Amino acid sequence: MAQAPISLITVIRPFRTLFVSDAFQGILLIAVAAAAMIVANSAFADQYHTLFHGKLPWTPIPKLYNLHLWINDALMAIFFFVVGLEVKRELIAGQLADAAQRRLPVLAAVAGMLAPAAVYLMLAGQEPQLTRGWAIPAATDIAFAMGVLGLLGSRVPGPIRLFLLTVAIVDDIGAVLIIALFYTANIKVIWLVASILVTGVLIAFNRVKVNLIPLYVLGALVLWYCVLNSGVHATIAGVVAALTVPMRRKDGNSLLERMEHGLVGWNAYLVVPLFGFANAGVALKGIGLEGLLAPLPLAIAGGLVIGKQAGIFAAIVIAEKIGFASRPEGASWGQVWGTTILCGIGFTMSLFIAALAFPAYPLLIEEAKLGILGGSLISAILGYLVLRFSPPPKSGKAKARPKGPQSNQPDYHHRGAEAQDDIYQSP
Repeated sequence: MAQAPISLITVIRPFRTLFVSDAFQGILLIAVAAAAMIVANSAFADQYHTLFHGKLPWTPIPKLYNLHLWINDALMAIFFFVVGLEVKRELIAGQLADAAQRRLPVLAAVAGMLAPAAVYLMLAGQEPQLTRGWAIPAATDIAFAMGVLGLLGSRVPGPIRLFLLTVAIVDDIGAVLIIALFYTANIKVIWLVASILVTGVLIAFNRVKVNLIPLYVLGALVLWYCVLNSGVHATIAGVVAALTVPMRRKDGNSLLERMEHGLVGWNAYLVVPLFGFANAGVALKGIGLEGLLAPLPLAIAGGLVIGKQAGIFAAIVIAEKIGFASRPEGASWGQVWGTTILCGIGFTMSLFIAALAFPAYPLLIEEAKLGILGGSLISAILGYLVLRFSPPPKSGKAKARPKGPQSNQPDYHHRGAEAQDDIYQSP
């Protein structure tokens, strides 16, 4: 009997599922990085460099005189604004709002920033010029790491996904603080004072319950311009402005969540991919094996691949042994280990910090890109393989989770309704 024809819907369903899943964001970043590498090593390499680094014929802001600066200093402020919104939501109504539930991810994130920095300094610390790059392997790329988990589907328990997401968010908080404290140029006091005043106005909007998105957007733009001229990196303005947005519920809705939902798609499918394409391209001509094994790329890759998993996994084991916190519910030690390896994917924030660490040394930035791309790729492949072949825990062996939401995503609406309304408002 002849077989029935395969319907078109059956064929395209897997691709549609991929497109709307976490996996698509990770695959998009991989494709963007690969495209940047291909173009940077093709006959169009000069055009690629000129497009992003050539001086613009006209710019409304003299400090942003090429497209690369507009992407890294202006467009990436949107990325940091979304990060700020996510952090605030987590602090008020998510996993970071509950002291018991934030113990493990906060401890793991701190260990996952200190250990890579230590590995980096051990491998590159003999050259004083390279010490400024110690923070490059410190942060985890949320979209990339969650994308790899998305490829694994139901093989990964929900609490593991939530743990990785929370660690990456705490990582982002640490990376923002590192940028503000260690990668700040000469301070211009007048502009810094202006930035503080604008922040005060935004906080005042919050406290008097202003509920108009355009006012917060306008305030964020003014704050960004002041910070840009102050000597502090302009993208910090995105985080500060986001923290002033009220998380107030009216008819079951939240101003903060409306803004986050409105921007998250633009952030994931335009801002971050464009940043990746502009920054991931590195010319490999003439580098050879000696260049790949140079102290800088080796230190960064070592920090991401070895330091990240060693720091985070050790923190989880110690926390469980002393009763401080339990590993994610329903996860075997193999799955925990695979997840800690994925934390070594440092694509977006690592590229960003590399550009800040060596602004006067283009060659070092190119070497740093090699370490970031190589370390992130190794972490992604190794983490995927470990998680793919790690068996689930034996029945009855999984540790119980501390009290909190039982789903694989935080119950923001339920938690937020009971939480204090806003971190900028009085109790």
